[in-house]
Amino acid sequence: MANPWAGEVEIVLDGKPHVARLTLGALAELEAGLAAESLLDLVARFEGGRFSSRDVLALVVAGLRGGGWPGTAADLMTAEIGGGPVAAARAAAELLARAFALPEAG
Repeated sequence: MANPWAGEVEIVLDGKPHVARLTLGALAELEAGLAAESLLDLVARFEGGRFSSRDVLALVVAGLRGGGWPGTAADLMTAEIGGGPVAAARAAAELLARAFALPEAG
């Protein structure tokens, strides 16, 4: 079960739940996979609803790998994601929000 206070998001692959989180290593992997784009640009695209399926795939893979999943983007392309593309996009947005959210005051 994912712990949102630790920045975790649950993603179901082929009927099995996985914990995803954007660790520093996962963020570095994500940044490298996006080539010249910055993570701030990615956040802005999600906030503005202008993200691509490539953005979603890159975020989900990075988050899963940050959660300990040993797979690759190629593995994810053949996996069934619980809830389909909409759930994948929602999980990607939650990963970004939880990775960059400031702790609540008090």
